[in-house]
Amino acid sequence: MSALTFVPLGGSNEIGMNLNVYGHDGRWLVVDCGIGFEAIGPGDTKVWLPDPAFLAQQPDAVAGLVITHVHMDHLGAVADLWPRLRCPIWCTPFAAAVLRGRLRESGLVHRVEIHERLPGDRFDVGPFDVEFVGLTHSTVEMVGLVLRAGGTTVFHTGDFKLDPRPGLGPLSDLATLELVGAEGVQVCISDSTNATRGGWSASEGTVEERLRELIAARTGRVAVGVFSSNIARMAALLRLAQEHERSTVVVGRSLHRMLQAAREAGYLRTVPDPVSPREARLLPRERVLMLCTGTQAEPGSTLYRLAHGGHPDAVLEEGDTVIFSSKVIPGNEEEIERLHRAFEAQRIEVVHELDDPAVHASGHPCRDELAALYAALRPAVVVPVHGTPRHLEAHADWARALGLEATQVRNGDVLHLGPGPVRQVGTVPAGRIPREAMQRRR
Repeated sequence: MSALTFVPLGGSNEIGMNLNVYGHDGRWLVVDCGIGFEAIGPGDTKVWLPDPAFLAQQPDAVAGLVITHVHMDHLGAVADLWPRLRCPIWCTPFAAAVLRGRLRESGLVHRVEIHERLPGDRFDVGPFDVEFVGLTHSTVEMVGLVLRAGGTTVFHTGDFKLDPRPGLGPLSDLATLELVGAEGVQVCISDSTNATRGGWSASEGTVEERLRELIAARTGRVAVGVFSSNIARMAALLRLAQEHERSTVVVGRSLHRMLQAAREAGYLRTVPDPVSPREARLLPRERVLMLCTGTQAEPGSTLYRLAHGGHPDAVLEEGDTVIFSSKVIPGNEEEIERLHRAFEAQRIEVVHELDDPAVHASGHPCRDELAALYAALRPAVVVPVHGTPRHLEAHADWARALGLEATQVRNGDVLHLGPGPVRQVGTVPAGRIPREAMQRRR
């Protein structure tokens, strides 16, 4: 039997820019293709792509690309890098809807072969046997991957959590995880984002309860800043708007795109259509709930323009409330604090995670969730990915404390996964390139 190898080209030793590669029988299976962000100055963010040079040198060897979910650090680089890969793509219907929208903007939608698969489906990509396993995350249709090749079985978690009340979509498929564990899992390639934290990550159900309390107590307009891909959070807010007899206003291009993609995939079809910002200005203030982009204080975003009076259609004023139902991404702290102060200077109340942790929930597993996953899968070896060196080391230490073997990896390392012991067998070029450089090449 020929070997199964693993090569992270992005996302290991950093947060974001996920690009993972599995090799077997002379072919490569790519898992995820995402962007990374870097704050490089006040109000200025640079977008990075994982360098695809290693794969681009052997395009005929790339069997396909599998996308685990819609977040931009896993899907956002596809339109940029596909011309270097030129391979078919497998993903869920929601991811396909989001991806087609981005490919359409790049003029690639009719060139890329997309295969839609559901959680529970099992299919071949070249010499790889791939199975989708449904997991919960901060978006819908998150799938972990069972990869079988050369007599070795690997579970690739992607991003995940084990949320008992996800708000939208099914629970994590623990029954299938246990069946796969009984079959025998040699290696688990696993999310490390919250490996420094004990316990369990908060549930989306808890966030909905807190948002209900906050909205019920407000008499003015309520604007809620959310990440556009968090469809469960969006669904909760749409429900709460109905419950409190408020009309929903969706303000921000990325939110509109995600709402459209979600409806194409069968979600959010039973809630009323949002009203336009101009229509909302004619409604009593206590009847308006706004969903907004710009939680990271990006210049030109909805929340930024609302704070500085520069939005052409929407408005907030004294007595209204802004809820930041989001995390503060490292590097954006100063800009977000300035945004908060701009609202507060107008006597607009600001509620955010640092003061009220229940307004947001992470989509990643804390230590007890990792322990529950490993209890179901019973992997022989854990390979931490998706994190900075601090996260990867904490994850490896925790796996060892659970009695498991752990092997640490960095971008460009080549790991032999099986048959036989997991071990590093070499390195390949890995790095990052600015998005604008790749766009100039297209």
